Amino acid sequence: LPVKKKPRTFYSAEQLEELERIFQEDHYPDNEKRREIAAVVGVTPQRILVWFQNRRAKWRKLQKLSIKGNRKYPASSA
Repeated sequence: LPVKKKPRTFYSAEQLEELERIFQEDHYPDNEKRREIAAVVGVTPQRILVWFQNRRAKWRKLQKLSIKGNRKYPASSA
C-alpha cells in the first residue's frame, strides 16, 4: 500500500513573519511552546514541528555556506 503524504501547508506572509520572529528567539520550542505557536499561527502543532525542523535545516545550510564564503574570500588585512 502506498503511503499517503499530507498535503503541503501553505503559510501566509503574516504566518511566516510570526514563525520567523519566534525562530529568532528559540530554534527548539518544546511541546507546550509549539502548541502555543500553533494556536497563534492557526495550524496544527505537528505542522509547527515540521516547519521548525525544516527551518533549522535551512539555517544550518546557510551557516555552512557562510563559513565557506568566508574562507573563499578572506578579509584583507590592511
